Amino acid sequence: MRHDVDGALLLQPRPGAGGYAGDVSPQLAWQWVQAGEAVLVDVRTDAEREWVGFVPGATGLAWKQWPGMAMNAAFDDGIRQAASGGQKLVLLCRSGVRSIAAAKRATELGLQAYNILEGFEGDPDADAHRGRKGGWRFHGLPWRQN
Repeated sequence: MRHDVDGALLLQPRPGAGGYAGDVSPQLAWQWVQAGEAVLVDVRTDAEREWVGFVPGATGLAWKQWPGMAMNAAFDDGIRQAASGGQKLVLLCRSGVRSIAAAKRATELGLQAYNILEGFEGDPDADAHRGRKGGWRFHGLPWRQN
């Protein structure tokens, strides 16, 4: 679980490292989505969402496409469409890395975009397994698997 410098759970956005609105905990992102303040955009590949799991109601919009991890040429149009209701965007990937790049791009397009810390699966543990050290699923937030 990610915390701020004094050990408290992040209940407020933290400034981004540059080029986007900031970082939020999975719990805060979900709170914003439930309140209608934000749109959740899952920037993982279609294959990840299909096989690993997805957040019901999230907008699926790959930042990079599988196989080969080529940039998604439709990303700009898709992210603009996701933000068409005027809400801020909270972006989710596997571990919180691709979502930073996607949030930076959304910001370049004039949108208010946040990275969700820890991603969907969190950081790998000592055995290199994800899902046991943070992440959307780890925190018991809504998700489904096909």
